[in-house]
Amino acid sequence: MSFQKNEWAELLIEDCGIDGEGIGKTDGFTLFVKDAVIGDYIRARIIKVKKNYGYGRLEEVLTASPYRVEPECPIARPCGGCQLQALRYDRQLVFKEEKVRNNLKKLGGFEDPPMEPIIGAEHTFRYRNKAQYPVGKNREGRIIAGFYAGRTHAIIETEDCILGMPENKEILRIILSHMEKHRIEPYDEETGKGLVRHILIRVGHATGQIMVCLVVNGEELPGQKELCKALCTIPGMTSISLNVNRQRNNVILGETVILLYGKPAIEDRIGDLSYRISARAFYQVNAYQTVKLYNKVLEYAALTGEETVWDLYCGIGTISLFLARRARKVYGVEVIPEAIENARENAALNQISNAEFITGKAEDILPEKVRRNEAAADVIVVDPPRKGCERALLDAILQIAPRRIIYVSCESATLARDLKILCEKDYHLEKVCPTDQFPQTIHVETVVCLSNKNAKSKDYVEIGVDAEDYYRIKDSGKDGK
Repeated sequence: MSFQKNEWAELLIEDCGIDGEGIGKTDGFTLFVKDAVIGDYIRARIIKVKKNYGYGRLEEVLTASPYRVEPECPIARPCGGCQLQALRYDRQLVFKEEKVRNNLKKLGGFEDPPMEPIIGAEHTFRYRNKAQYPVGKNREGRIIAGFYAGRTHAIIETEDCILGMPENKEILRIILSHMEKHRIEPYDEETGKGLVRHILIRVGHATGQIMVCLVVNGEELPGQKELCKALCTIPGMTSISLNVNRQRNNVILGETVILLYGKPAIEDRIGDLSYRISARAFYQVNAYQTVKLYNKVLEYAALTGEETVWDLYCGIGTISLFLARRARKVYGVEVIPEAIENARENAALNQISNAEFITGKAEDILPEKVRRNEAAADVIVVDPPRKGCERALLDAILQIAPRRIIYVSCESATLARDLKILCEKDYHLEKVCPTDQFPQTIHVETVVCLSNKNAKSKDYVEIGVDAEDYYRIKDSGKDGK
């Protein structure tokens, strides 16, 4: 049976897509329906028809799935941020674990990935230490802030995102009131006019320190001293700045930061390590889960104190400093200069002297170090952006041939692609552990351990032990005889 746009269909949702949408069939026709949950029997309106499948809009849940829960956020459905809020949390974990497994199978070619159970979260709301709110106007011309609706740049107004910190609500109120008072226009993507583009807020979970950074299409803000005074009534306010972005693109932050009040960075702690975080630097948004994530990285790295480690895409040195206390030497590479400055400050702050940080693109720095024969490593850690690693970087890693590669990924599809390249050469997929850094969303962090299949040397071949035993003997200072 063929279906047309705007027709109605009733169907049972039997599967879940990679973006969290429900999947079901009606008369042999597959339909993808956002906001539907596995086990729901629904009525949907068909909004797009392809040759063998289509997309539907959920109109009514006729029989609710046992996995369905009432979303805690009133705008969970139109907002593009929380795709899984209607799904019971234990089933969210099942979805994420299967997402990683399926990507490794289908995209990576790993028939039976060595998966460990996903590390779930105790805090499934109020966990995000960072929020970036686009600013615009509603249909009545009132200035609003919120989040983009799914796959659009239409702003869904929100006063209080329940994934973020409670302080965000008052900060937004003060800034939007200031804009109205001083007739400050929000940025218009179509015309390139207007001043305020985004409002970035960071809160240190452990310290309570707050950073506010307004992304602006200019270099100053009318009444900025008055705004700083108002924001400083909020306990914990530590840093207020402007980020200059005049580019007509979708990149949120520009390269220039102008400090208006306080310090250029806030501080936070992960485990027993302290970190300074500037506005443009990367820092994991879920501090509660990050300590679990980094402990898993440390476990997989299996350091003895004698290793040389490279940490690529190191940000402010969070993973680097975790590793440095167990390694002989750690080199961190990061493209953002302010992040490298933070990383060096963080090493000093934590009295760690065996970590060295290099500014530049990992895909440029490491290949150049290889050409100069300056990149020996026992362990390499990579924590790239969503797009994964460039081929030049993977080739450089293969040339260095470390004993272990620890890959931390926020996108399991590009992770699978990169692992396929590494494991077609000299590496074996040892362990995979998903970690839920982002409850209520479709996103999942994954830690992977790869071992070098050719980690052989003349020494241990002659004494008749395998690679791991050889290095265990070597690292303990024994001669193995």
